[in-house]
Amino acid sequence: VQLQASGGGSVQAGDSLRLSCAASGLTISRYAMMWFRQAPGKEREVIAAIHWSGGATRYADSVKGRFTISRDNSKNTVYLQMNSLKPEDTAVYYCAARGGVIASQLLGVKTPDYWGQGTLVTVSS
Repeated sequence: VQLQASGGGSVQAGDSLRLSCAASGLTISRYAMMWFRQAPGKEREVIAAIHWSGGATRYADSVKGRFTISRDNSKNTVYLQMNSLKPEDTAVYYCAARGGVIASQLLGVKTPDYWGQGTLVTVSS
């Protein structure tokens, strides 16, 4: 199983980026998918999650209204569209998959079944 995250980079405040997470060896349609991030010196936190059906999404308050998580099960890929980026969004971003998650629990996932490798996002002011 591999979750391959891509799309990170260095941008200016106010810019946009789209992260992608392509899965192999795993059918993501059976899993809730999440994006976590870990900033320097801070704990890893979940910032966006989407139900296996795509019918429910949840966002941390820090990104609500700026980030959008989506999934394309036909491409076995999940995305994170990040707009109006701020310096405090600087972090390593990880995608993750977890089975058996209901909508109300999406932001409560601490131990995904699968982790992707991280992709670094750096936002300068």
